[in-house]
Amino acid sequence: MEFNNDLDFELEDRLVSTLKKEEDQEMDQGLRPKFLKDYIGQTKAKEKLEIFLKASQLRRESLDHVLLYGPPGLGKTTLASIIATEMSANIRITSGPAIERPGDLAAILTNLKDGDVLFIDEIHRLNRAVEEILYPAMEDYAIDIIVGKGPSARSIRLDLTKFTLIGATTRAGLLTSPLRDRFGIINKLEHYSREELKLIVLRSAGILDIPIDDQGAEEIALRSRGTPRIANRLLKRIRDFAEVKGDGEITLEIAHQALELLEIDKLGLDKVDQKIIEVIIKNFGGGPVGIDTLAASTGEEKNTIEDVYEPFLLQKGFLSRTPRGRIASVKAYDHFGFSKS
Repeated sequence: MEFNNDLDFELEDRLVSTLKKEEDQEMDQGLRPKFLKDYIGQTKAKEKLEIFLKASQLRRESLDHVLLYGPPGLGKTTLASIIATEMSANIRITSGPAIERPGDLAAILTNLKDGDVLFIDEIHRLNRAVEEILYPAMEDYAIDIIVGKGPSARSIRLDLTKFTLIGATTRAGLLTSPLRDRFGIINKLEHYSREELKLIVLRSAGILDIPIDDQGAEEIALRSRGTPRIANRLLKRIRDFAEVKGDGEITLEIAHQALELLEIDKLGLDKVDQKIIEVIIKNFGGGPVGIDTLAASTGEEKNTIEDVYEPFLLQKGFLSRTPRGRIASVKAYDHFGFSKS
């Protein structure tokens, strides 16, 4: 296999990036299911949530606080919106980095109405001072505000209405124990199967009025890395290809041609994934190679390799991590057409 030597590949331009892009926003709004029965995949999480939702409705109480964790693009925000809809509640959406000061969180919490849902994305990125405001809010539905400074400072407790906090994170290990322990419902979202992704592609195509056959949908699902966000993004790109190069219908042949042009192989690997494997095999004899050396050799940031590229390569069995560094597997040699000497 030939590799592209261009290392100036911006992360935000990757079609197979799981990170949300601006182009995803408008499409996501139209494609997101509104109710739990329409949500495809995540069977275990759905079953548990359905029971907890019905129980809270029977008792006429707010749902217990919910933590959703797992890789990006699997539907955490969508699931939070569905929970709010099922509860007939308003949802307030924010993120950990957006809440800079304790006062910011206090303002959000005091403006919530009874039964509202507060969704905090990237909750692991809350700073410690802000996080401590959440503890009494989650447990006692109250917050403590310090009024004044110095010797005259005093603490005032403000009561809050009953609300449900839904926290989402891609890095559950970075959550502090006190915060994690205050969530009554914890759900891990898994990567989707090819069949589930095929159903998502067919559903999205129907909503967007894109002609597509079963084989075309399956080809997109195959290369979507188990992630609905990527599947919908590829569907949008292949639609353009089908309209220009074909009669507008996405068939197996059209999908295959478009994905080859987009340099996304049959397992969903793109040229950055390919470059990482190529460097390890060709420059370092298959490894082991340290992460700092790999970052310098590929022109990518160390954290980007660890957090963005490596997880999928590890999941597919192309890489292994050892105390001495990264090693390319026999599977990687075979997939990329290298001979292991």
